[in-house]
Amino acid sequence: MIKKDPKNMFAELAKIKDESSLKESKLEVETNDSSLDLGEEMEGSLTVDVYKTENEIVVQSTVAGVGPDDLEVNITNESVTIHGKREKMEKIEDKDYFYQECFWGKFSRSIILPEEVDPEKSTAVLKNGILIIRMPKLNRQKAKKINVKLA
Repeated sequence: MIKKDPKNMFAELAKIKDESSLKESKLEVETNDSSLDLGEEMEGSLTVDVYKTENEIVVQSTVAGVGPDDLEVNITNESVTIHGKREKMEKIEDKDYFYQECFWGKFSRSIILPEEVDPEKSTAVLKNGILIIRMPKLNRQKAKKINVKLA
């Protein structure tokens, strides 16, 4: 049995992560005759927290470096979708990076909600780099018992 030093194991994991980082923004596919540039930007995915309060479903996501004009939030009764774009302030060559962990470019996230919400009364606020979406729950009763009166 080979025993590995845990400190070296973490260094190796960090190296693997760095090597697998996304460095290209376009996908190229080589064919037999030529190179086909699909011209599609890779799209990142947002991390989110989704929780409930007594009256609403709340979605929070860190979107540092993104302004309100670069965000689009679409809400239905059953889901919420966030689209956006984070742009670099300056062009930096890949060879000049020591670490490149931030995602730059288009991103999106769709979330199926655990309860129905009211899209018309929902709000989205950007505060200190955190997107906060508040969606009031719909209070639909499944069935209502009524008394029958004698006419």
